[in-house]
Amino acid sequence: MGIQYRQGDVLLVKVDMAMAPEGSVQQDADGRIVLAYGEVTGHAHAIDANFASLYQWKGDRLIEAKPGARLVHEEHSTIELEPGFYKVVQQREYEPGSFRTVID
Repeated sequence: MGIQYRQGDVLLVKVDMAMAPEGSVQQDADGRIVLAYGEVTGHAHAIDANFASLYQWKGDRLIEAKPGARLVHEEHSTIELEPGFYKVVQQREYEPGSFRTVID
């Protein structure tokens, strides 16, 4: 299994690619890339946009972490990310008849 980082409800799984895949769309970031918001506190799992790029690709979110990228959250330890591409996975939980995304 490859490199994985978990911070609360957010999981980053390193994927083997050297550049953003064909057909991916880079998303705009206003200073930081927010991967998930907290439900009650408004805190966020985020990366400074100067050190990462966010892409949408085939229904997935991909992060390109550059040297110096750090995943931060007010209630969790900061995680230094190894440069490369990561698939963003947000934890889900079962709700009778469906699933829903977990929110801190």
